Amino acid sequence: MVAPKKGKNASAPSRPGRSLALILIAIVALTGGMFASGHTTPRLGIDLAGGTSITLRAVPEAGQESAINKTNMDTAVDIMERRVNGLGVSEAEVQTQGDRNIIVNIPKGTNSEEARQQVGTTAKLYFRPVVATELSGANATGSPSPSATSNPSDKATDKATDKATDGQDKATDEGGAGSTPSDSASASATGQGRAASDALKADPSPSAKPSDGASPSPSGSAAGDAKLQQQYAALDCTKAADRAKAGDGSKPGDSMVACGQNSQGQWQKYVLGPASVDGTDIDKSEAVLNTQTGAGWTVTMKFTDNGGKKFADITGKLAKNQSPQNQFAIVLDNEVVSDPYVSQALTGGSAEISGNFDQEEAQGLANMLSYGALPLTFKEDSVTTVTAALGGEQLKAGLIAGAIGLVLVVLYLLIYYRGLSFIAVTSLLVSAGLTYVIMSLLGPTIGFALNLPAVCGAIVAIGITADSFIVYFERVRDEIREGRTLRPAVERAWPRARRTILVSDFVSFLAAAVLFIVTVGKVQGFAFTLGLTTLLDVVVVFLFTKPLLTLMARRKFFASGHKWSGLDPKSLGAKPPLRRSRRTSRPAGPVDPKEA
Repeated sequence: MVAPKKGKNASAPSRPGRSLALILIAIVALTGGMFASGHTTPRLGIDLAGGTSITLRAVPEAGQESAINKTNMDTAVDIMERRVNGLGVSEAEVQTQGDRNIIVNIPKGTNSEEARQQVGTTAKLYFRPVVATELSGANATGSPSPSATSNPSDKATDKATDKATDGQDKATDEGGAGSTPSDSASASATGQGRAASDALKADPSPSAKPSDGASPSPSGSAAGDAKLQQQYAALDCTKAADRAKAGDGSKPGDSMVACGQNSQGQWQKYVLGPASVDGTDIDKSEAVLNTQTGAGWTVTMKFTDNGGKKFADITGKLAKNQSPQNQFAIVLDNEVVSDPYVSQALTGGSAEISGNFDQEEAQGLANMLSYGALPLTFKEDSVTTVTAALGGEQLKAGLIAGAIGLVLVVLYLLIYYRGLSFIAVTSLLVSAGLTYVIMSLLGPTIGFALNLPAVCGAIVAIGITADSFIVYFERVRDEIREGRTLRPAVERAWPRARRTILVSDFVSFLAAAVLFIVTVGKVQGFAFTLGLTTLLDVVVVFLFTKPLLTLMARRKFFASGHKWSGLDPKSLGAKPPLRRSRRTSRPAGPVDPKEA
């Protein structure tokens, strides 16, 4: 007996258990990751949580159109994010929008006017000599304050030297993070205490005496020095309010107090002399992996002709001093981002900062230095303030709309598909659960925030997901109408339903992708959510809906075509099974010649 050939729509035997196990493992893993990360709810956008949204547009300086590029915009984002966080704001959003816009979303509880001033001004970068420095706050062990009646540098140097004596044996030859003689006297900012030299050397001995007249000192009268001393004594860099005010009103030619953070995450306060080099004196700065000398990641600086002369002059003076007055501070927006020491005068118009940088640190510092050389001016386009109450009302309204839509879909499924509605509703719940968990994880991972348009996108996705189930169910019912039983109908209907579902979801995803690319602002939240839920629809239909229907087809309730199963052949108007016509057989006997 010859076996019949398989039709082109015949499917290989399916293994629904494997698919269901796979999606179950994925759900458990994602849920575990959500609880492990501590982010069990999606991050809410500014329109739902309340706060202030500021849109800034980069405006080129005369002849500086090329300065507005992705690198400089990303650097500006980093600087603005640091500014806003300096106000004590948690989870503020700063991100680029298009090629020259920056959106700053500041959560509720922040002074919007102060934030606008912080993010809307152009960054200022200066190189200043370090006069005195110590740890700030609870970890501080002394107060090397500048004197009001004599040279502040001398007093600061004497006290810094006394504090450095105990740590002299800890000084290293590599100029790495924390390589200065004393953590309390000259701990480094943001992982600094780095070496800035063409030939790296260890810090000068703490006991060495500075050359006469070589110590840089703050300018101004004795009254001005007394004010500086009071500011330094009162400064507590562990407090956001003090950090925000440090250096306010200081001009480049004035001495100032400032804050910085060392590699151990401790805040450090400084007395800094007048600016010796402006950030615009830097022609180019970049992070370089130095494999020849084994120095690792370094930051190279190339100065303009005028900047090279000024840098050579100040480093020549600093090299004669003892720690911490052999250091210069790189000050960005009145905050110390690096404080490398100098072992010799740096001539030739270039310099290198090295000392245990990793790639991210080196690139971050190089970008900050380059940003000082390429100033960008931002114009405030719009400011939107949303109260927490209004955001809560919007979220409530969105959730009510989603619940109404979901209830209507479930009622339609129950009335029209009866027993099949169990498979559809279960699939919707799985899709909703995956969407919630992934949105919760995307908040801390990529900064995704659920705003009102994103909620709308999730609501629209309910219809898209339900549409996929309906396509498959109708294909199965068509097969039953042709006279086939349920189990082969489920398998034969899948290839045709699969093609339709994939084409439909591809069109939806393509629309979401185009919308995400060509739009800006909150509309992108709608497009992102729509695209995400469309992808999840494909995953759920392939790994959950189809395998679950295959298993249910083996149950008597569905296989027998119960009238409440939604697959009753009689109510669907199924055709009777096709049978072959047979010839009528004649009785045995002689054949009549007439009939022949």
